[in-house]
Parts: sequence; structure tokens; C-alpha cells
Amino acid sequence: MSGDLEKLFEQARTCRLCAGVLPHGCRPVLRGSPSARLLIVGQAPGARVHASGIPWNDPSGDRLRQWLAMDRAAFYDENRIAIVPMGLCYPGTAPKGGDYPPRPECAPLWHPPLRAALTGVRLTLLVGSYAQAHYLGNRRQRTMTDTVAAWRDHLPEFLPLPHPSWRNTAWLKKNPWFDAELVPALRRRVTAALDG
Repeated sequence: MSGDLEKLFEQARTCRLCAGVLPHGCRPVLRGSPSARLLIVGQAPGARVHASGIPWNDPSGDRLRQWLAMDRAAFYDENRIAIVPMGLCYPGTAPKGGDYPPRPECAPLWHPPLRAALTGVRLTLLVGSYAQAHYLGNRRQRTMTDTVAAWRDHLPEFLPLPHPSWRNTAWLKKNPWFDAELVPALRRRVTAALDG
């Protein structure tokens, strides 16, 4: 790992900016190296990821790996794949279920320098509406569904995806074009980014 990126990751992993407001404390979860060709930007670690310190180490990660047609060894090869969520720490669970949104302080602080230091990235997967809002801004569509359906408009730099949470199972059934059209294209684009 180059010196700049190594220092940034160390600083990010020891960040305590939100210590006073995170119900389960700070445990930033991210990974990558200068040689990473693919960047995965999700929402924030969930409870299982917070406990293990391994990103996407939960059922959502299983579904994401299935979309990518990738086993765990390939997915966790940080020389090829960087993982930096919008919120680096678990934000806690909301009273009505589901996790709170990523802390708003996190992405503006960490994403610009980390993204600048991940110089080998050829494709960034924007997983869920928080990542899409941050990276696409006013280029995103009115809804997450419309943004994902317009995925071609954001290539070659970005590819928007729905969140692979079990909560989106109904969405996937309602939008069969995602599995039929986008998942095969996703696999081709990821392979090209990693191997090209």
C-alpha cells in the first residue's frame, strides 16, 4: 500500500468524530489498496459487520456477491476491490426497524481523500440511494429505481445498484429487468474493470 493511502486508511480506521452519537461506538470498516480496480460504495456497516469488522459479512453481502458471481475470496481481495461505505461506522437500528442512515459527517470527510488516493479504480458500484445521492448528485433520477434503470447513463465511472438487503426482495420481484438485464451487464463490467 502506498504511503498516502496507508496513512489515510489508518486515520479513517481510528476516526472518532461521531463517538458521542453512535449508540454502539466507533468501528470504521473499510478496505482497499492502490491497486484496487473496483470500488464498492454502500450505505454503512450493519450490526453483523460492526461485530466482525468485515464489510458485507452478512446476508446483504451474500446477495451482492451472488449478483457479482464472486466468491468470498475474490470479493475480499483488497488488492483488487476497495470497499468504502458512505458511513464508515454502524449507525444503529431505528426504532421502527432497519438501520439509521449513515452519519452525515462521514462521507464529506473521508470520501474525497480516499477516492483521490484510490488511483487504480476503474469502476465504482454505487449500492443504494445514499451512495447514489452523494456521487451522482443532480445527475440521479427522481427515484432509486429510475436511477438504477438509467445505469448506462453513469458509465463508465459509476454503476448504480439497489441495496441487496432482504428488505428489497419485493423490489427485485417487481423489477425483473434487474436480474435479466443489469446483473449480466454488471458481471461483464466488473470483470472488465478487474482484468482489463
